[in-house]
Amino acid sequence: MAHDPLRAPLRAGKEPKKSGDGGPGSGTALITRTRQQTRRPNMYRVLLLNDDYTTQEFVVIVLRKYFNKSVEEATRIMLHVHNHGVGECGVYTYEVAETKVTQVMDFARKHQHPLQCIMEKK
Repeated sequence: MAHDPLRAPLRAGKEPKKSGDGGPGSGTALITRTRQQTRRPNMYRVLLLNDDYTTQEFVVIVLRKYFNKSVEEATRIMLHVHNHGVGECGVYTYEVAETKVTQVMDFARKHQHPLQCIMEKK
């Protein structure tokens, strides 16, 4: 059986050798670990802006198609946009919000509507 100094019993009156004195050749090293902090991503509101030409029906279609809103919720948001000039479609991470804004703008242009969709940091 090999002699293992870590498992040897301590005897009264004798001090065990200190292996971590940091002297040259001691074979010890200081290890520092950086704890990773996970931050929540910034969130962005996607907003529709009112105009005098885009039909209310088209706004409801956009809300259902790109924001997965029910008919009732899409109608409520559309009326809010109509009455207040702006309405929130949802809150997303930057990349998702940017994609939704682009999709809505492309869809509106394709159907010859001047509907504006923007994003702003929450």
